[in-house]
Amino acid sequence: MDLKPTESELEILQIIWRRGQCSVRDVHDELAQSKDAGYTTTLKLMQIMHDKGLVERDTTAKTHLYKALITREQAQQGALDKILSTVFKGSTADLVIQALGQHRASKDEIDAIKNFLDGFESK
Repeated sequence: MDLKPTESELEILQIIWRRGQCSVRDVHDELAQSKDAGYTTTLKLMQIMHDKGLVERDTTAKTHLYKALITREQAQQGALDKILSTVFKGSTADLVIQALGQHRASKDEIDAIKNFLDGFESK
């Protein structure tokens, strides 16, 4: 299973994760609110996602319903692995420093990061 969905596939997965399961029309209508997306393009992307094992398709009803086969966490891990190996050449420190340096983290996020690191060091 390819756990590294493309950017367009991630947009579709975000909708499916939020809704649970949905038709191509449901996904297309939501995508069309924020971008110029053709119905046939959405359909083709979802068929490719099915072939890749990212979604399953229920064909028992007239309208086919799609459901995610990967979790948000699996997609995040796949994307992070790809970014870490290609952009940051495997340096976790560079990735974290870049992320924290470019985006303002809230106090709660900083506390969560500190707690994670404290737990990581005690292992």
